[in-house]
Amino acid sequence: MHKKNLVIVESPSKSKTIEKYLGNDYKVVSSKGHVRDLATSGKYGLGVDIENHFAPKYVTIKGKKKVIDELKKDCKNASFVYLATDPDREGEAISWHLYDVLGLNEQQYDRIVFHEITKPAILEALKHPRKIDQDLVNSQETRRILDRIIGFRLSKFIQSKTSGSSAGRVQSVALKLIVDREREIESFQKEEYWTITAKFNQFDADLFQYDHKDIEVKTEEEANQILEQLKPIFEIETVEKKKKNKKSRPPFITSTLQQDASNKLGFTAKKTMSIAQKLYEGIDLGSETVGLISYMRTDSIRLSDEFIKSAYGYIKKTYGEEYVGVAKQGKKKENVQDAHEAIRPTSVNRTPESVKEYLTNDEYKLYRMIYYRALSSLMKDAKTENTTVILNNENYQFKATGQTLLFDGYLRVYADYENTLETVLPVFDKKKEPMMESKEIIKEQHFTKPKPRYTEAKLIKEMEELGIGRPSTYATILDNIKTRGYVMMQEKKFVPTEIGIEVTDKLQHSFSHLINVKYTAKMEEDLDKIADGKKVWYHTLEKFYKEFEPSLQEAFDKVAKKEPEKTGEKCPECGSDLVIRKGRYGQFTACSNYPTCKYIKQEKKEEVIICDCPNCDGKIIEKKSRKGKIFYGCNHFPKCKTAYWDQPLGEKCPECGSMLVETKKKVIKCSSCEYIK
Repeated sequence: MHKKNLVIVESPSKSKTIEKYLGNDYKVVSSKGHVRDLATSGKYGLGVDIENHFAPKYVTIKGKKKVIDELKKDCKNASFVYLATDPDREGEAISWHLYDVLGLNEQQYDRIVFHEITKPAILEALKHPRKIDQDLVNSQETRRILDRIIGFRLSKFIQSKTSGSSAGRVQSVALKLIVDREREIESFQKEEYWTITAKFNQFDADLFQYDHKDIEVKTEEEANQILEQLKPIFEIETVEKKKKNKKSRPPFITSTLQQDASNKLGFTAKKTMSIAQKLYEGIDLGSETVGLISYMRTDSIRLSDEFIKSAYGYIKKTYGEEYVGVAKQGKKKENVQDAHEAIRPTSVNRTPESVKEYLTNDEYKLYRMIYYRALSSLMKDAKTENTTVILNNENYQFKATGQTLLFDGYLRVYADYENTLETVLPVFDKKKEPMMESKEIIKEQHFTKPKPRYTEAKLIKEMEELGIGRPSTYATILDNIKTRGYVMMQEKKFVPTEIGIEVTDKLQHSFSHLINVKYTAKMEEDLDKIADGKKVWYHTLEKFYKEFEPSLQEAFDKVAKKEPEKTGEKCPECGSDLVIRKGRYGQFTACSNYPTCKYIKQEKKEEVIICDCPNCDGKIIEKKSRKGKIFYGCNHFPKCKTAYWDQPLGEKCPECGSMLVETKKKVIKCSSCEYIK
């Protein structure tokens, strides 16, 4: 039997796409993500040997034994193995775990990386194999161990001393930014000021100087005094015209994609990354299945020479030679991982309009924005003429500004995503008509405002500029602080809850030297140095732990434990107060005299009837599993064990007669056969 080359990727959908490109000599399979994680054994359940340079102990993730067994069989029957997980540190670590758990040796495998799922990119990757980069693996595993230590140890402290449920290395710093901003807003002292505006037939002019020095009008009395001095007639003092270049923006990186998708499309960071993942992994275009965008986790604005060349040709052919620009180089930041490209379309010829019929509305919106951002970054600057007119009235200077577009440049394709409104001023001729008469001059009261609350886009931008976290983790961080109940969203802005404020204050009381922007950014730099082979990974962990553990022990000893909230009811068994406690699966009501009295109040919940049970005279109701997951089962359980994970519709499948169900993605299908409505 002819042995094939085995290619292991992370995603099942990716494996199907790639196998079509490689032909009969290759078999492409999926690890379905991570296969191992840190154990929860050892000191504090951290899964590391603290005394032995933090040596990690790994265990197979629940449900992955079958996947590993299948992969082992595939490796046994393969002539050679290619580890082709994602092209970042996490992907490198997954490859290393696969190498280890599958028992591969140096002669049996190669590591390949690609940044887009297209046939040319995959074939090119096979020409440039390498071995696993242990420095990248060490950096990722150090991050995992750090997050485990803080996640386990600090969360236990938070659960003991507050109403909160968890803490995190970057999560808690992000929350602190939100809490700090809220306190700035609360303590802000607003100040009154007034503006004075002269209104003409075609434009407005605002007071900004007196005797050519900047002026501030603080009170209505001052505004009235100025208005009393002004006349309806204004003298044209200067008319200045300047031609300016309006530069296109560089192509998207992870953080700017999340920001613009939030601002312009109204997507959350989590939704943006989910859609981008689908566009990257492959879309069925009828004649082929292909990834539409390059890898969406990147800090680099670099574009490949091949893409630049093809884009220049497309721009020249579609818009003309005068629209061809220069690729953005960008400044290399210290914490930028420049291993791969910016986010771009995999082919400039796959225009958003040409693939629209194969995409959902949201996929189309995101792909369109990515496509035109990359294309516009390679187009000429737009050219504008900016006009500034200074008008004089009794030695008070008023200013009017206007802008006209001389050449649209990159705005030819990107105008939908930028504010490009023109403000056209009339023609001013100082010699022929040196004076102008206003229709009216008005005053208007204003008050200074504090900095606004963070939107998702603004918080991501702030985190990136401060160097905390990685763009690929922002979506998870923001989702965590929402689901933990630390923040709520008001008008798409973050507002900290009482619990969020309480958790932040407790952490700052005892761990301000560790849970802060500067320390967190420094840790990111250390992780980068580990990735570059410039720092020993366990030295970083030892230094951190030496500071962290004593602070934690001191906090446990000195910070008072939060008393559980009383419900106002008495325990029916011993007469003590009933209190609200936190458990593994949420809050519950129990006796305050625990462990002497172990009474737990059984909460009676109203049954949500979905439909009749198809197998008995019972009803299908909404239930919760032990882990809090919603499912649908018969209320005659255990006599009737009918159950569904997807919501039953009470209708029969036309093909097999079983129950039709509706998935979370609103797909109606049969619970037994492959029928889809």
